[in-house]
Amino acid sequence: MSTVYDFDALQINGKSVSLSQFKGKAMLIVNTASACGFTPQFAGLEELHKAYVDQGLVVLGFPCNQFGAQDTGSNDEIAEFCQMNYGVSFPMMAKIDVNGAQAHPLYQWLAAEAPGLLGTKSIKWNFTKFLIGKDGSVLKRYAPTDTPASMARDIEAALAA
Repeated sequence: MSTVYDFDALQINGKSVSLSQFKGKAMLIVNTASACGFTPQFAGLEELHKAYVDQGLVVLGFPCNQFGAQDTGSNDEIAEFCQMNYGVSFPMMAKIDVNGAQAHPLYQWLAAEAPGLLGTKSIKWNFTKFLIGKDGSVLKRYAPTDTPASMARDIEAALAA
């Protein structure tokens, strides 16, 4: 697999979606959690979505319960939490694993394409973010501590490319 467009994923409602539907758009892919210290980043992700969706940015949230059991709810409960607490209107996907033998193939690819600190391929924690260019390649990996607002310049560059 050579680009993000080669992958499929399940939406939070259980329907399959091919990421190829986002060809020509920049993407921000984030593994999320509902009960994490970084959970308030949902608000910043929503701000990025609203600010740049018309210019071609797609934010995709992938709930994950692999870090401190911080997203134990069902997909329906996660969707309701995100909407009620943060007004999330960007696409949320079904809960996945991002590390280990059961890691979603998309995340296996993302981690290999953009290793973390010291070349580690595993995802360190919730709210690790990947910026994807309009050509479907990984441009940059961001740490959980990187706020959505701090990525605006990189997103603008990806959209302008």
